[in-house]
Amino acid sequence: MVQITVEGKDRQSFECGSEDTILRAALRAGIGFPYACNVGSCGNCRFQLLDGEVEHARQDAPAWTESDLKRNRYLGCQAQPKNDCRIKLRFDESFTPKITPAKTQTTLKEKNAITHDITEFVFELEHPNRFLPGQYALIGLPDIQGGRAYSMSNITEDGSEWHFQIKRVPQGIATTCLFDRVDIGDTLEVDGPFGVAYLREDSPRDILCLAGGSGLSPMVSITRAAAVSEKLQGRQIDFVFGGRASRDICGQEILAELPGFGERIHFHEAISNPGPDDADWQGYVGFVHDVAREIFGDSIRDREIYFAGPPPMAQAVQKLLFNLQVPPEQIHFDEFY
Repeated sequence: MVQITVEGKDRQSFECGSEDTILRAALRAGIGFPYACNVGSCGNCRFQLLDGEVEHARQDAPAWTESDLKRNRYLGCQAQPKNDCRIKLRFDESFTPKITPAKTQTTLKEKNAITHDITEFVFELEHPNRFLPGQYALIGLPDIQGGRAYSMSNITEDGSEWHFQIKRVPQGIATTCLFDRVDIGDTLEVDGPFGVAYLREDSPRDILCLAGGSGLSPMVSITRAAAVSEKLQGRQIDFVFGGRASRDICGQEILAELPGFGERIHFHEAISNPGPDDADWQGYVGFVHDVAREIFGDSIRDREIYFAGPPPMAQAVQKLLFNLQVPPEQIHFDEFY
C-alpha cells in the first residue's frame, strides 16, 4: 500500500494498493473523486500530480493527451502509483459512493441472446455485492488491457448475481472476446459498482428512460426497480428504445413481465434507418431524442430523466434537454465514449 495525499481546502489522505488506480482507491475509501466512464475515455477524473510517480494502466487512454503529460496531469481511473504521491484536484460529494465498490471473481453462469447482436450475460459473484439500479461494473477480459465498463440489467437484494445486456461491437476487441472466447463456467474479475446515474427513489416526478443499443441494460435495471419500489408506486414510467432497424428493437418482452406494464409502464419503440425488411414496421421512425420530443413535447421538463446509449444519441439527448431547459438535477447519465 502507498499513501495518496490530496492537497487543497479539504486535505485528505487514503491508501492505494499496487494493483489499484488512484480513482478507484479513493472511491473504496468513501471519497467523492469525480469520474464518469472509468476506462480512460471521458477525462472527468483528471488530476495534477504534485509529487511521486504514477504509471498509466492504459497507455492509449483516449482522454490522456501529450498536453496532459507535459502539465503532469493524469487520469485517476488509469493512474497506478509506484510510491507515495501528492495530487491536486477538487472533490465532489455527489460522487461519494452509496455502495463501496469491490473487486471479486465471478463465474459466467448463462448467455441468453436478446437480438442478433445483444446478449445477456449472467455472472455469479464469489463475494456478493449490491448495486444501485443503473450502475455499471468493470469486467476484466483475457489478454485485454484494462477493465471494460458494462451496466447491470437486473435488480438484486443480496448481490449474488450481476446480469449484463451487452451489444457486440463490430471488430471490438472486448465484445469479440466476451462473445466468442468466454464460455459458461469461465471465471473473470469484476470491479464495482460504479456510476452516479442510478434510480432516484425520492424523486416526486414521473420517469422517462431513453435508450439505444446496449444502453438498454441500465434502463431495464432502472425500470425494473421503479416498478416494484414502494416509494414510486403511482409514478408513470415511459421507456423509449431506438435502433437502426426493426431487428435491433427489443425490450418490450422484458418490461411486459413487470407489474403495471400497459397501465403505468409504457414502452415506445423507434427505428432511425428503415430498410426493405422494415416494410411492416408500425412503430415510430426517427432518432430517440426526436421521438421523445414527439411523444411528450414540453412535458419532458416535468420528468426524472435517465438515458444511456451510443455517444451520438447521448449528445443529441443532452442538447434536447438543454434546449428544453430541463433542470440538471433531473437528468441522470454516465458519460461513455
